[in-house]
Amino acid sequence: MKKIISSSFLLLFPIIILAQTNLKGMIMDKQNPKNQLGVPGATVNWLNTSIGVVTNEKGWFTIPYKPEYKKLVISYIGFKTDTITITSLEPIHHFITPENNLEEITIKSKRDAVQKSLFATTNIFTVNNDELLKAACCNLAESFETNPSIDVSFSDALTGTRQIQMLGLKSPYLLITQENVPSVRGAAQAFGLTFTPGTWVESIQITKGAGSVANGFESISGQINAELVKPFSDNKLFINAYSSLNGRLELNTHFNEKISDKWQAGLYVHGNYRGQKFDRNHDNFLDTPLANQINVMNRWQYTDAQNGWVSFINFRFLNDEKQTGELNYNPETDKGTTNAWGSEIDTKRFETSAKLGYVFPELPFQSFGLQFAYSNHQQDSYFGLNVYDIKHESLYANLLFNSIIGDTRNKFKTGISFTSDNYEELVEVGVFDMNLKRKEQSLGVFFEYAFDNLNNFSFTAGLRVDTHNLLGNFITPRLHLRYVPWKNGVFRASVGRGKRSANIFAENQQLFASSRQINIDNVGGNIYGLNPEIAWNYGVSYMQKFKLIEQKGDLTFDFYRTNFSNQVVVDWENPQEISFYDLDGKSIANSFQVELYYQLSKGFNLRTAYKYFNVATDYKSGNLQKPVQPKNRFFANLSYETSLQENGAQWKFDTTFNNIGKQRLPNTSSNPSQYQIVEFSDPFQLLNSQVTKVFSNQFEVYVGAENLTNVQQKNPILASDNPFGPYFDTTIVYQPIFGRAIYAGLRFKIN
Repeated sequence: MKKIISSSFLLLFPIIILAQTNLKGMIMDKQNPKNQLGVPGATVNWLNTSIGVVTNEKGWFTIPYKPEYKKLVISYIGFKTDTITITSLEPIHHFITPENNLEEITIKSKRDAVQKSLFATTNIFTVNNDELLKAACCNLAESFETNPSIDVSFSDALTGTRQIQMLGLKSPYLLITQENVPSVRGAAQAFGLTFTPGTWVESIQITKGAGSVANGFESISGQINAELVKPFSDNKLFINAYSSLNGRLELNTHFNEKISDKWQAGLYVHGNYRGQKFDRNHDNFLDTPLANQINVMNRWQYTDAQNGWVSFINFRFLNDEKQTGELNYNPETDKGTTNAWGSEIDTKRFETSAKLGYVFPELPFQSFGLQFAYSNHQQDSYFGLNVYDIKHESLYANLLFNSIIGDTRNKFKTGISFTSDNYEELVEVGVFDMNLKRKEQSLGVFFEYAFDNLNNFSFTAGLRVDTHNLLGNFITPRLHLRYVPWKNGVFRASVGRGKRSANIFAENQQLFASSRQINIDNVGGNIYGLNPEIAWNYGVSYMQKFKLIEQKGDLTFDFYRTNFSNQVVVDWENPQEISFYDLDGKSIANSFQVELYYQLSKGFNLRTAYKYFNVATDYKSGNLQKPVQPKNRFFANLSYETSLQENGAQWKFDTTFNNIGKQRLPNTSSNPSQYQIVEFSDPFQLLNSQVTKVFSNQFEVYVGAENLTNVQQKNPILASDNPFGPYFDTTIVYQPIFGRAIYAGLRFKIN
């Protein structure tokens, strides 16, 4: 009897969860009111939801209804989009008006600088251009200074390169994409974030935890996707000039031109230069590198909204040159000698990409897309007597199809992807001398199903199957859940698996600026003799939006845990060497964050967060916390904007405070006493601030400062007095090197 009841319940369960009240109606053409035939293919959806349907051949529709749904949006190509208020379940008959009968109207609204949704199944939020402009934001690596979810640090004491971390894991464990095409990976891991100028970025979407299977199998801790400015929506002319007292000069120019009704082209040129030498800590080494970069992108956009087509084509070239080392180093006379220690890093990169999308005009929930990208990245570099050259040629293609099963409560995404990577590396470090070549190719298929009961529950389940010439055949499952227990509150949970090749040299280039010897435990794996990295990521989060004293806010709690089945351990615990070996034991990364946003008054906003990390790995010397990783961090950002005038004039003020807790430092006890450092660093505070004066819709100036409290790490370079000796090391950096940096700039645009 129990089995019969159980079986009956299982049969009825899908009916129970899908049963709900519906609203019916008919959409008709206002120019033909006597024609009782309706408009087929019109889109009808509830405002601020993903619930929508399409009218049938007679213009009728049936859409799921809930009392919370008040506004119904009706749209059809060539007709005015209408929003109507629904007060009952009586069938509606609505006439739509052709666009050529309309007078043009403009509606302006202020978006939140950081947008968080109650409706998204994944834990994702969007950082738009308003947030990016709160700091100088000269490149993508510097775009996260005002965001508490991303941690920014310096990789070494010489190059000034900023590295990012999320959930306690560094950037190689993140999938970093541009318009959902993988970008910062392989040879670009160390410096790739600095190759995208901040003014090129329209918005950034940050996803915590397991991402979508549609974007590949490599993501472990999350995804950062940068949407670039679009030729159709960007300014016709944009100029941004920047200058800093640390010797950095930058110029960004955007030129956009309408070629035809459907074609628009953009030319984006970025240049930065630093030719002044600084040695504020008096260790005879440059605090910031001499640098020169030219970065050019040509971007084409094709839009045919009436027929459902959109396409982007990009061409891009970059030349980046850095020189660092001792103050008196001259590469023409000292390169390859022990006269003076110096380094040069020269990078040339060419890339092209194309995206083609088609939305079925009569079925707007159904679409397909094709993504293609090719890049050629070549870096020639030396660090003292050490040499590291890498060439990386990459090809990526992804074909996607989106549609529904029955209605928009049941959506799916499926497709096939292909990736090819050719690597050539030359490594000369002491007795370690290798010329390495490898080719990686993968072919994968994926399917992702999304269900939304239109009430309080949704989930997205994805699975991909890949075959890889070096990693073998494997599956990647990922699951996201969303539950709304009450108004303006949402629980989310996720679990997913990731797998990746560790590019041990490209990802750890700071090792070359030291006297450490390289040691690799060859266990017979296909990549440097090592096995691929495999990890599971689990996460839960809760967000509550609220209003207090008529001002809006939100409170968010996140907890994520990453468990590595295998990891290539990067072991810095012997100060005379760096070792790479497969994990033998446990490696975990626990991340907890609580974040509060509150609008104190109109234009006056507070965002604050506390983060706790527990990142521990079984090294050969025992279980240790990850070095140079604070367990505790506190973040606060205050921003204020005056009322916007008719001509666009206003003032903007922004201040960001970071308290970074103590950090475990790599073991140096075997060094002579003068080259030893403490076991833990002291906590320290950073304060950044910027003031912007907007004179009009066309012109604004800004001035700001990073590290206002002038925090500087003492003796960041071990054995700087003997750079060719056995104890030289520039890799243990836990505080800023340069100290206070004041900057100013201007922005000019013609719409």
